[in-house]
Amino acid sequence: MATTLAQAIAWGRSRLLRAGVASPDVDAVLLAAHTLGLGRGDTEARAILGAPEPHGYRDLVERRARREPLQHITGTAPFRKLELAVGPGVFVPRPETELLVQLTLDLVRVWRGAGETHPGVIDLGTGSGAIALAVASEDPASRVTAVEREPAALEWTRRNLAGSRVRLLESDYRDVTVESAGRFCVVVTNPPYVPDGEIPEDPEVRDYDPPTALYGGDETGMTFPCAAMDTAVRILRPGGSFVMEHAESQVAAVARALEDRGFRDIRTHHDLTDRPRATTATLPGSGG
Repeated sequence: MATTLAQAIAWGRSRLLRAGVASPDVDAVLLAAHTLGLGRGDTEARAILGAPEPHGYRDLVERRARREPLQHITGTAPFRKLELAVGPGVFVPRPETELLVQLTLDLVRVWRGAGETHPGVIDLGTGSGAIALAVASEDPASRVTAVEREPAALEWTRRNLAGSRVRLLESDYRDVTVESAGRFCVVVTNPPYVPDGEIPEDPEVRDYDPPTALYGGDETGMTFPCAAMDTAVRILRPGGSFVMEHAESQVAAVARALEDRGFRDIRTHHDLTDRPRATTATLPGSGG
């Protein structure tokens, strides 16, 4: 007897639960939606109406059970109001990183209120282009630049930024200067910050995210975050703002490093799970 869509989803949920997937209910439905080429709501409606199991669904569930990221299987990752193309070689954007976009947008609006019609924003180490593209799409008057150097990641960066207003600078963000990029009102970054000895437990992260997007360069994880701060000092306008994601354990170290570089008004911001996820700081001088 043929299996229904509802029965297939129930099997998928059970299979993913046994495999240790964190969100088996959601993933089972989203894999069915991807197989059908439908949205989640339409897929759930079809399941209620007794639609048949789609061909290829179980193969996708088995891939997910082997802990291949859902986003690699579907080829997309939701981020703010965007659907980004992602896959092997690029860091999959996380929901918690959406906080950086909101902080950046808030700062851009402060600059606009101070008379800056087209505030300049630069995203250091953009990866998929998530932060840069979200800022540009939600604040069309801003001038957004994205910086990326990794060839594998750049394939996805170019795909996502194609047709957008975001300027792409193919460079190591440690080498960015005023001469190569200009001066900016806001520098935002989600740099690699995992301490080198702390191997992530989740296979989706450990085995699939590129190491160059994870590890922070030393046992504290602070080498690349500090390099981003150094670049910000060079390219920020007086009074410009720095926005950075970091680990919970790095709050104090980030604040000290920013103070050492002359930043002021250093503030920690919590994500939706109430974890200290990002820090903002201001370079002294007149501005926003």
